[in-house]
Amino acid sequence: MREFLRAFVAGAALLGAVSGAAAVDGTLTLYTSQPNDDAQKTIDAFMAKYPDVDVTFVRDGTTKIMAKLQAELEAGASPADVLLIADSVTMEGMARDGRLMAYPEADVSAYDPAIQDPERMWFPTKLITTGIVYNSSAPMKPASWTDLLKEKAKGQVAMPSPLTSGAALIHTQAMVGNLEQGWGYYEKLAENGAQASGGNGGVLQAVAGGEKLYGMVVEFLPIREKAKGAPVEFVFPEEGVSAISEPVAILANTKNPEAAKAFVDFLISTDGQEMAASQGYMPAHPDVTPPEGFPPLSQIRIMPLDPAEALSTAEADKEKFADIFGQN
Repeated sequence: MREFLRAFVAGAALLGAVSGAAAVDGTLTLYTSQPNDDAQKTIDAFMAKYPDVDVTFVRDGTTKIMAKLQAELEAGASPADVLLIADSVTMEGMARDGRLMAYPEADVSAYDPAIQDPERMWFPTKLITTGIVYNSSAPMKPASWTDLLKEKAKGQVAMPSPLTSGAALIHTQAMVGNLEQGWGYYEKLAENGAQASGGNGGVLQAVAGGEKLYGMVVEFLPIREKAKGAPVEFVFPEEGVSAISEPVAILANTKNPEAAKAFVDFLISTDGQEMAASQGYMPAHPDVTPPEGFPPLSQIRIMPLDPAEALSTAEADKEKFADIFGQN
């Protein structure tokens, strides 16, 4: 009789585990700044693993998608369950305002502590660094950030503006905090005729088309386009690069927390990281091989940045940049 009861209890526990797994169902809404194709591929891969979850997404640039989300939350409701955007600084602001749900059980044990949140409010899904792109016909092959201040680069540098790009803001803050010149570096860039406007896509277009010979840009764009035949090269400057981790987070008001947790688990799993690599991104998981054209993660020098401090100075930093480049 005792053996029967043990078997019954074990069977019930197994049934409960199976039922718990099957409970990952329903609908899930993702708000993201990923490119449309990447967002759709991410969702398709997740739904292949969780076919009972119907995922829809809303996509725009980080600044615009966050403006939409904040307006909805302030109005009292948003359909968003999960947020996947460019940078951890924005996530810090959401966490500070009580907009995110902690997920302490998420397995990020393999990840570098420097790129994740100790409170488990958001989680890195990839590394996107900003370095130097140059046209293959350029007379100078830059190796350092200071090369963009040289006479050969006068009037030939394009960069995204931190007034419109979250990644550009983080890059600016990392550069100011790590380069000896600080803001003086940007003042010299402006004196040398550097142009700051729009986002990373415009920079790549300008350099690939020969309108400008050099630019600051997120690495995956020129690496992807070079593989397609574009006349561009990418450099990881010797001083280091800034990095964003395209973090994912669960909204505090999610109506489907189990599916939202499963989505996070998928993105930070080996399968999810291999998918990111297949899309042409540097995986954040150190054991996943980066795509062709990328150096090993261990060979990339990343400039440190404190997300909380960056959040606290964000508005002042944007004003300072605008003053330097006459964008007020």
